[in-house]
Amino acid sequence: MTPPAVAIVEPKTPGNIGTIARAMKNFGMHDLKLVDPPEFGRDSEAYGFAGQAREDVLPNADEVTFDHLVENYHTVGLTATTNEDARKHRRFPFKTPDQLADSLGDVAADTCLIFGREDNGLTNDEMARVDEVCSIPASADYSSLNLGQAATVTLYELRDLTVEETQLPDVERERADESEIEGFYDHFAEFLDAIDHPAEKRAKTVRLARRLLGRAHPTGREVRTLRGLLRRAMYHAEDGGDRPEADSAETAATPDDG
Repeated sequence: MTPPAVAIVEPKTPGNIGTIARAMKNFGMHDLKLVDPPEFGRDSEAYGFAGQAREDVLPNADEVTFDHLVENYHTVGLTATTNEDARKHRRFPFKTPDQLADSLGDVAADTCLIFGREDNGLTNDEMARVDEVCSIPASADYSSLNLGQAATVTLYELRDLTVEETQLPDVERERADESEIEGFYDHFAEFLDAIDHPAEKRAKTVRLARRLLGRAHPTGREVRTLRGLLRRAMYHAEDGGDRPEADSAETAATPDDG
């Protein structure tokens, strides 16, 4: 799908425009619409807060009317959570941002996410004209987010629709090689022997460690750090002998390894 456009209705501060432009750049969106915005230039907070979005998203923003948005887009109005139900449905039913991400993947029409004013959001009349409503669940004690926060959370949840998979970090590739992980299990078995762990419990304890580490999907660095801890513990458990050298890949650690 085409990444959604993002509209801000009557923003009062240029800084919020820049903050939202930056969030758009973060999460693969570029089409910014402004309804009756304040004046802002290159030396304003809008450009100061926009980060790299000052180079493309912000200077290419279009000033439009609310009517234009309704007439040309599948519109999603963003609002704070309310106590409304089916009897009062200007803001009900609503989707959460993650639910919106699931549903927009099936929408062929161009979509625009509409954020309202900093102080009171979108009016009831404006909400009545949008196609669907999105709201971010938050604590009942204080459910209202500021404009920049609401936009950032929402756009983050839509990232799977807007950021190519090849641009996202490949978390699976960060997992340690199987040979490194198997080496840890062998080392752990040696450690159990060194501390005189009951022989009849060793196989079960190694299996427990295997299940634990298997769920964790450790990185190579994490495995090497754990093996360094095992080596040090075995040295102290042996009550003598030469301290093991820390020059191998197994024990190499950076200052923040602990």
